[in-house]
Amino acid sequence: MKVKEFLADLEAKPAALRALADVIGNEKWPVGVGDRLLLTGMGSSWFAAETMARRLRRAGVHAVAELASVEASYPADSALVVIGITASGTSKETLQLLASHQGTSRTIALTNTAAAALPADRTMLMHAGDENGGVACRSYTHTLAALLQLEHQLTGGVPDLPKKLALAADAVTALLDGRSAWLPAARTTLTSPHGCWLLAPAERLANALQGALMIREGPRRNADGCETGDWNHVDVYLTKAWDYRALVFVGSRFDADAVKWMRERRSHFVAVGGRLPGAELEVRYPGDDDPIVALLTEVVICELIAADWWLHPDRSKR
Repeated sequence: MKVKEFLADLEAKPAALRALADVIGNEKWPVGVGDRLLLTGMGSSWFAAETMARRLRRAGVHAVAELASVEASYPADSALVVIGITASGTSKETLQLLASHQGTSRTIALTNTAAAALPADRTMLMHAGDENGGVACRSYTHTLAALLQLEHQLTGGVPDLPKKLALAADAVTALLDGRSAWLPAARTTLTSPHGCWLLAPAERLANALQGALMIREGPRRNADGCETGDWNHVDVYLTKAWDYRALVFVGSRFDADAVKWMRERRSHFVAVGGRLPGAELEVRYPGDDDPIVALLTEVVICELIAADWWLHPDRSKR
């Protein structure tokens, strides 16, 4: 992994999203209404799969997500479509699960590597371009976009996806151009010897998990992501014992409960995409009130914080 190239990959996000908007509808998923879908992958691919399977179910599609490393999932079945997600085309767990279904279930590989030899009946491309930093950043966002296109194909629920991609590109541009105004304060607020935590509503949980991964993968800091409602049951305990620092992707109806605990225990937190009482910083961007724009945009804030800590390791210490 290379930090300067990672930062360049982030700075290329708007152009990649605009280019994706031009081609997103050109390829049709070989999936029909009524098919049962199994989405699978590891790491960033799993985060995207889990969140998008939930979104597909909400739209009326029979879709579940599994880590590709499970010992066993659904039995192979001609009525089942297995979608294996691997940006590099080399994730052995994903390839093994795809291979176990090939020939009985229908198999689709979603990848960013056109030349990858994959055990799938059909390959769909992410169109994220080369990620020279060695970190799955653009490919993560493009995975979400590809699965949004699948949702639209099956349900008609995202008719303006190209426009949403263009709006997300504008939002990422605004965050990149304005980073000198928010990045230093975000970095300071989130710096603790114990690490930092990211909260997001279930509909965007992937971004909390991905944002935390970026902080672990690059600067090698402690970080973890949690769904906001569940946070009140599983992570709240840490606010009592540690110098607790959090970044909250706003939008859960349980935001107020989490804020109550953090304020009572004098935790420090950043609000992204909206207002939260007691936040030491609010990071806003154009279109942050649109759920799809937020899904495609907000993680870049964590990626830029990670890149900053990675470039300047002394800034991750107190």
